[in-house]
Parts: sequence; C-alpha cells; structure tokens
Amino acid sequence: MSASLDPRTPVLIGTGQFNNRVDRGEAVLEPVDLMTEALRRAEADTGTPDMLGAADSVRVLMLLSWRYRNPGALVAERLGLDDPESIYTVMGGNYVQTLVNRTALDILEGRNDLVLLTGAESWRSRTDARKTNADLGWTVEDDSVPDAIAFSPDRDLMGPGELARGIFLPVQVYPMFENALRAADGIGLDEQRDRTAQLWSRFSEVAAANPNAWIQRAYTATEIATVTPDNRMIGFPYTKLENSNNMVEQGAGLIICSVERAEALGIDRDRWVFLHAGADASDHWFISNRDDLHSSPAIRTAGRAALDLAGTAAADLAHVDLYSCFPSAVQVAARELGLGIDRQLTVTGGMSFAGGPWNNYAMHGVATMSDVLRADPGTTGLCTANGGYLTKHAFGVYSTEPPASGAYRWRSTQDEVDALPSRELDAEPAGDVEIETYTVMHDRAGEPETGYAAVRMPDGRRGWGTTTDPDLMKAMTTDEFVGRAASIVPDGTLAVD
Repeated sequence: MSASLDPRTPVLIGTGQFNNRVDRGEAVLEPVDLMTEALRRAEADTGTPDMLGAADSVRVLMLLSWRYRNPGALVAERLGLDDPESIYTVMGGNYVQTLVNRTALDILEGRNDLVLLTGAESWRSRTDARKTNADLGWTVEDDSVPDAIAFSPDRDLMGPGELARGIFLPVQVYPMFENALRAADGIGLDEQRDRTAQLWSRFSEVAAANPNAWIQRAYTATEIATVTPDNRMIGFPYTKLENSNNMVEQGAGLIICSVERAEALGIDRDRWVFLHAGADASDHWFISNRDDLHSSPAIRTAGRAALDLAGTAAADLAHVDLYSCFPSAVQVAARELGLGIDRQLTVTGGMSFAGGPWNNYAMHGVATMSDVLRADPGTTGLCTANGGYLTKHAFGVYSTEPPASGAYRWRSTQDEVDALPSRELDAEPAGDVEIETYTVMHDRAGEPETGYAAVRMPDGRRGWGTTTDPDLMKAMTTDEFVGRAASIVPDGTLAVD
C-alpha cells in the first residue's frame, strides 16, 4: 500500500456509459439491462476482469421510465453477485453526487469497501410504448424491497401557491429564473437571447466530440436562438434546443472502493480518480419562499465549502461540469461559484445535447470527468448536481492526485442557508402588484398558451399570476415585463395596462 495514503481513502476506479440507440434500429432494452451493461463497461474500465464480485453494495438512482421495486437486487442478479446490499434513492437530479458523497463517507468510515453506483432510463421506448399501449415485457417484481431507501422521506417540491396556478413543471420554472437573471443583470431581451444561445452553442461543441453524447452535433448560436418548426419556442425565452433532452436511452455506472481494496484487486494506479471533497445543501424549499429568483445561496455556500475542503479555488479548476438542465441553472451556478460563463462549463456537452436521463445525468458527468482527469493527470475537476427547481444541490471535487488534506472531507451548509432571508407567500393576491419574473408557455404548434408570473405585493410578499390573453402573452415575448406594474385578482388572473 502507498505509505502516504490512508487505506480507507475512497477512490473511483471504474466508469461505464452506455447509449442504446433505438433511434438507429438497436433492440429495445429495459433500464435494468442498461445499468448492467454500464457496470460491465465500468469493470472493463478498471483493467481488471471479474472484479465486480467484490461489491458489497449496489446503489441505484430512482428511475422514471420503469418503476422497479428493488433495481439494485435485479442488477446484482444479472451480474451474478452474491447478495450485496441494495439501496435505492428518492427523486432528484442532485442525488447522484449526494450518493457519491455518502458512498465516500461510508468507505472512509469502514461501512463499505467496494460499491457499485448506477442508473438508467429507457424513456424514448417507454414513451413510444405508451402511445400504442404496447407491452414491453419488462421486469415486474413481486415483493422484493431494497435494504434502504436513501434520502427519504421524499418531499413535494412545489408548494400550494405554485400548484394553485398550475406551476409544477421545470419547463415552466427555469425560464422564469432566466428572465429574473436578465433583469438583475440589466440587459435587454436580445442580449439575453444571444448570451444563452452562445453558452449552449459552446456546450454543443463539447457534445460533438463526446463519444457518449446522444446528439453529437455542434450548433451555432443562431441555430439555437432561431425559432423554427424543429426548434419551437417552449417556455419563453427558451427554444427547444435550450431544454433538457430526456428522449434518450442511457445508462451509467461507477465503481468506488477503498485504496486498500483497489490495491488488493490490482487496479493500476493510473485508473484511480480520488474523491477529494463533497458538500450538499438545499435552497429554501418552495420557490415561493425564496428571497429572489435569480440566485442560489445553497450553491454559493455548499459549492464554495466543497472547494475549501478540497484546498482549491474556482480559478484553479481545470475542468468543470455544471448541472445543465436549462441555461439559467448553469448561469446561476457559475456566478455563485465565481466562474465566468465564457469558460467551458461542461465536460459532457450538457443535458440538451449529451442527454438528460432524468435523475441520472450527473452520473454521466462524473464518469466523463473521470476520463477527462485521467487524460489530464494532476488537474482538478468539479461536478455539480441539482434536483428540483434549483432546490437541492450537491458538489464533488475530483483529481488523479490524492487530497492534499490527506482524507476525503464533506460538509453540509444547510444551517447557513436556512438562516438566510426568505419571503412569505400571498396565496390569494389581489390589487396592484409588480411583476418579478415571468414566462409564456407555448403549445406544440409554437403558439402562446399560458403566461405565468411571479409578482411582488406592496408588503413584499410573493404571489403568482396567470394570463391567457393573446395580446398580453405576445407582448410578454417582445417587451420587458420584469418590474412592470400590474394588477391581480384572487383567482390569479393578471392584467397589465
């Protein structure tokens, strides 16, 4: 064993990614088979055959395309493992990195020695099957249950104020964050459109060179910003290409173990990627209660805590993968972490292009980061993950070199976030208000369908309003409405002079 390393130091020794190209005629596979294949590829990545049998835990991210009861046990059975622990998570795109953080602590503290993490979605096939009521013949378990449900109990992410106005989808909320960012920065609609399109164009260039990306094509900023029948407006100001692409069949797997076990298995040192530090925190849970809609105290405090624990700074990061469901998520994270959006902020190409398999995107981010760091030894990379509506956040710092502190370190900054200002909800706002941010949702033909707005009451409380007035919705996509005076009635109907 390396004399300077604690034998319990957690290390990532293998990663695997798998795209099942049903869009190109490949046979449909159910998610458990995608996960199994991804872990077999992760085993091959270690350079040591037949080492998966050493696993003492299989940990799976919640799936949406098929609801298994105990997917970890199914994966273990297909891999021929001898009854390892089975853990399943609750819902959230943050839980890949949170699960990595927990696994690192479990290994460091001796609860586990070699852990398999995996997740997958067969969303495209499942969507097609639902259209025709087809039976895919996927596995249905009887009474199997996992040994543990990680991060439970699950909690509703939307509060009564938002739900009362029909606001519950990420495609409705993240565009409102984007418009709040624009107003906070004091820029116009055209400048904002160009900024997000250029950012996403750079993401697409990374995806074009990523062999594991679902869409391997570089788009120009003009292509991303221009509304066409194939790139319709969805939630203003986002075109289709600025939304996460969940129509994918993707699986990923990670193998994490102790340094002691890596050496016992004979894993070559050049395959090791060290977990330096992690951090987790959530913003004020319901968006109605956040002090503003263009920042994230949880990203600011937990992200910087992870960097501090790793003994590094944002400026020293050679590689970054920011969670990228929508451009606003990337921009908020970048500014809270002290990263400029003119630098490259993804190693995969992001969720619009590399693919957005629901809760499991961040596992592809960690797997790709491992490849990038091995190709650039000695550098440091940061991976972030986000669940909900800029709600739940997790961070991980990685390098091929051991942590300077001598051990993996983790921290929660939840107490700091909880102590920060919040805003009360006016559930039935009435009277004069000021528009804080807004979006206009469009139908599949590209026509405005419903406008949504967060509004400020004269006493500072937040309310929510809606409109289906065609003229108002059209104006909301061509003129600046943040800061505009408006009126609202208790049922939420918004009027602007």
